[in-house]
Amino acid sequence: MHLGWVLAWFALGSLLLSALAFPMWWRGRGARLGLASRGLLGRFRVWWLSVLLLLLPALLMWAWVGWRPQQADAFDDSALGVNAQVSELLRGEQLVPPPSPPPELFVAAEAEAEVIRPMLSSADRRWERMDADFVQALLRVFKVMKEVHGYDMALLEGYRSPERQAVLLARGPNVTGAAPGQSYHQHGLAADCAFLRDGRLVISERDPWAMRGYELYGQVAEQHGLTWGGRWRLMDFGHVEWRKPGVRLPKAPQAAH
Repeated sequence: MHLGWVLAWFALGSLLLSALAFPMWWRGRGARLGLASRGLLGRFRVWWLSVLLLLLPALLMWAWVGWRPQQADAFDDSALGVNAQVSELLRGEQLVPPPSPPPELFVAAEAEAEVIRPMLSSADRRWERMDADFVQALLRVFKVMKEVHGYDMALLEGYRSPERQAVLLARGPNVTGAAPGQSYHQHGLAADCAFLRDGRLVISERDPWAMRGYELYGQVAEQHGLTWGGRWRLMDFGHVEWRKPGVRLPKAPQAAH
């Protein structure tokens, strides 16, 4: 707003306050100007003049804006830098994926779990290949499993290419019933996980400690909005997926993964 308008409003406001505070003085001024009781001030009392003075600035501004639209001055923050730390805090807690276990652990585990986890050593375990929101949900599950239940978890497989899906499908229904494009792995929205104990991967479903962990894992995953494969007809205890809104897959068997 221009300084002239501010000064004008100030002057009119001062006149209004003086008229309200010293009405007799205004009457005297009016009499000296020849405005007797039969004149203007006689017919309209001082409070009518006060109302007029009160409305006049608003009426003038309304007329001015209607005739020539104005834009109020604004603070230009385009030249300010962005504080990366503050930006991360505003986004909320962003969990960081744990380091992947040594490759030899997966080679050893593949020999023990060839039926339920074939080709494990060549699986893709890169967290960055998966959906970012799904990664955060899965990491929260990992955190609860570690801090609340005492289970260390490891990612066995995340993103899966259509070519790898076709190879696994050829292994038979005990491995997967999903054709390429029918698995959430192809969208980076599914993960197969297992436990770490004494420096080894524990995938076996015959291990009571592991089976108790899978039950807890399924409960925690479902609490974080994920679907757990342990409830399927062909149960897949280490599998979780996020059925992300807007992502629709061709129909596949419930046991597919």
